[in-house]
Amino acid sequence: MEPFSLYEELSLELNTSFGKVLVLGDPHIAFELSRGLRVRTWFEKTLAEFVKSKRPDLLIVLGDVKEPIGLGTFTKKLLMEFFSELTEFRIVITKGNHDGKIEEITAKFENIKVVDYFILDNMLFLHGHQSLPKVEFKRAILGHIHPAVSVKIGNRTKKAKCFFKIGNFLILPTVNPYIEGFDVREGIKMVPFLKRSSEGEAYLPDGTYLGVIELDPKP
Repeated sequence: MEPFSLYEELSLELNTSFGKVLVLGDPHIAFELSRGLRVRTWFEKTLAEFVKSKRPDLLIVLGDVKEPIGLGTFTKKLLMEFFSELTEFRIVITKGNHDGKIEEITAKFENIKVVDYFILDNMLFLHGHQSLPKVEFKRAILGHIHPAVSVKIGNRTKKAKCFFKIGNFLILPTVNPYIEGFDVREGIKMVPFLKRSSEGEAYLPDGTYLGVIELDPKP
């Protein structure tokens, strides 16, 4: 499958009062070294090309823009290359737990804003590792847990990334095709305001509805 097709399925496009909004979850740029890879995947390059092909009025990245929690030379290089490709687009980053010191990079770009959360048209956008902000909203869109489910294909069981919905909360998979997701039953425990949820609905990236997934709520 071509990278753009993957990014299309793993991202979310919204029509809003601001115009076309493209939402990406957990890119984890500069993931190669920390995940044991010794080759450049050029993920950040193809992702930037995908964004440019979509020409959004606003790009929202739901945190964990980068993989390393720190900001080493390799990470700085890749982030600078990525953001330099996207200077014509307005970008909002809802800061994630991997985004320490990211402002040192984004401060060089006038089109980028880093926030704890963002609200547009009664929709709340946030990473998902923090407590729920005390604001009014009708829907919330978050990332953080890289949701995935086990799908049986014939005699084989395969883990597949998914979009996971709990009430008015929608959790996006990581847009990075090289990073596997977490089983949503475990991942949901990492979201403070959803960890006691008893069930949710799973959708494959191609839109296939998998039904209700029973969770193990934290006591």
